[in-house]
Amino acid sequence: MKQRIFKSHFLAAIDIGTNSFHMVIVKFEPGKTTFKVIDRVKESVRLGSGTADMKYLSQDAMNRGIEALRRFKQIADAYNAPVRAIATSAVREALNQSDFIRRVKAELEIKVEVASGFEEARLIYLGIVQALPVHNTSIMMMDIGGGSTEFLVGKKREIAYDNSLKLGAIRLTQKFFSEQELNEKQLKLCREYVGGSLLPVIREVQKRTYSLAVGSSGTIMSIAKIIKLQRGDGEESSLNGFVFTAKELYAAVDELCCATTVKQRLKIPGLDASRADIIIGGALILEQTFRALKLKRMTVSEFALREGIILDTIEKQFRGKDFHAFDNIRYTSVLHLAETFKYEKEHSHHVAALAVRIFDLTQSLHGLGSMERDFLEAAAILHEIGIFISHSNHHRHSHYLIKNSELLGYTDNEKEIIANVARYHRKSHPKPKHETFAALSPEDQHLVQKLSGIMRIADGLDRTHSRIVHDIALRRKGKNIVFQLRTGRGKNVEMDLWGAERKKELFQEVFDVRVQFTN
Repeated sequence: MKQRIFKSHFLAAIDIGTNSFHMVIVKFEPGKTTFKVIDRVKESVRLGSGTADMKYLSQDAMNRGIEALRRFKQIADAYNAPVRAIATSAVREALNQSDFIRRVKAELEIKVEVASGFEEARLIYLGIVQALPVHNTSIMMMDIGGGSTEFLVGKKREIAYDNSLKLGAIRLTQKFFSEQELNEKQLKLCREYVGGSLLPVIREVQKRTYSLAVGSSGTIMSIAKIIKLQRGDGEESSLNGFVFTAKELYAAVDELCCATTVKQRLKIPGLDASRADIIIGGALILEQTFRALKLKRMTVSEFALREGIILDTIEKQFRGKDFHAFDNIRYTSVLHLAETFKYEKEHSHHVAALAVRIFDLTQSLHGLGSMERDFLEAAAILHEIGIFISHSNHHRHSHYLIKNSELLGYTDNEKEIIANVARYHRKSHPKPKHETFAALSPEDQHLVQKLSGIMRIADGLDRTHSRIVHDIALRRKGKNIVFQLRTGRGKNVEMDLWGAERKKELFQEVFDVRVQFTN
């Protein structure tokens, strides 16, 4: 995603959920993290319905999803708003997710990113801190979706704990409430299942201190609206910041469970008609969480994942060139992963510094932005962590460790890009026969080639791991590029020059230039 697409100062974020698709369109000013919501759209798609345990997206579900996204894109185009789309549980778990992602790209020119459960929790948290005055407050957040429920404990965007469980309104409905009419046995079995599934989260949350419980998204919003009307409050007023008590929640859940058919539940004031058939599963997740954590009250946030996507996109694109800026959870997460696998700190950070220096010097060649610069720096810091497993083929081990880690701040697609760039710091160039490279979109393949070309030269320039090359300048004339290396006085740079010469070929191929090194 390049900075030039933001000239309109409008941005659209789409939450591709298991139950519903949501889009928010905002207007913002580059350099600021505040934004103004100018349009919202929601469609009940039921992407996760129709197959057992959400292992596959059915053709009907994919068709419904694409048609909803088509309408969303038409609205976004009317504002000239670039679209960022994040998919969650249904797509994340589907074995045929690539079919859906390819179709959306081919038919609508929308790139769908898949968020891990941990990343989904982080993005929801970003949305919440924009909606409520909780920046200086330690909160426990939960968000109940159609396929998963996210939990997070954090303060000032520092995350103490986050997790995602395969508990959701649609998932539980398919598992326990497929019959036309509720019965006590189904409710008992579901409560027991939810209680057991919550245990790992409950243990971890109870270890942390927080002063406020916050809930977001459809199930919690629906229950809050039911409680609000039971109090006699106006239906039209906002739910943002609304607080309900445990006693009110239990009463609302009892009312829902006593309505044993969808037709009966449709008569409950405040309940969204599109949720009447799935609300019981979500309500029991909330009920059991309250009981297990002994919560007394919860505050509602109207902002959730889609607003978090907006803030995350603005920050990634416009925070400037300082990768490890204040409160940058991405940098902290990269360092944590590197330290876990006992990386060679001095060499890795030196290669990262050289890589971003080359990136900045060659801006006119690659035309990439700050987000891609981050990918390069992250890959450089992590490029040798595979040595922890084995030096032989450590570039492949690095790819595996990065891809399968929980790097907060990155979607699965972004992790795959970083992993591939790290993988190609040595040995062969990216090739279509390489499975992990071939799985990327053509656009991302070209990005990996560009960043890997830069990475290989940077790594070659510290072939001796002695950090002799401390800066680089550049001269360019036509297709000829000369990197002027600045070294310490009296330092022998011969081996590092040799390392860079051996690794310059990919850079030359990708950018169609001839490279020389001088010192």
